[in-house]
Amino acid sequence: MPGAPLLNVVLDTNIYIAAFNHPRGRNAQLWTAARTGRYRLLVSVPIIQEIADVLRSHFAWPEPDRQRRIRLIAQVADVVITKTTLNVVAADPDDNRILECAVDGKADLVVSNDHHLLDLKMCGHIPIIAGPDLRRTLGLSWRINSP
Repeated sequence: MPGAPLLNVVLDTNIYIAAFNHPRGRNAQLWTAARTGRYRLLVSVPIIQEIADVLRSHFAWPEPDRQRRIRLIAQVADVVITKTTLNVVAADPDDNRILECAVDGKADLVVSNDHHLLDLKMCGHIPIIAGPDLRRTLGLSWRINSP
């Protein structure tokens, strides 16, 4: 709806990784929607560091490609300086960084495909939803898109 405020959204690292490694996949639509201003993407330095680490250690992305992608994230997203410390997800402590960004960034939604976060359903008043739910919220149909 024109003139409506944009949703403030924190994406879990797994959404970025899937989008970057499968640029024609479903999660890539969420990244493209952020890049085109369909919602306001929030990210924190710890999230950016985790993305860079995963791209290097699990997917062997070359340093120049990782740096380009990290710079692009920082250009597209609003970088939230987190002050909150949470210890909600004991099974996967890195997931707490996602929640901290959401709390300090005053997010409307957290989007993840990780059951540790999805099982919580909420962080305070912030809903935690799966990627397909955000695609539906944004009115994105599943289609092959370009990178």
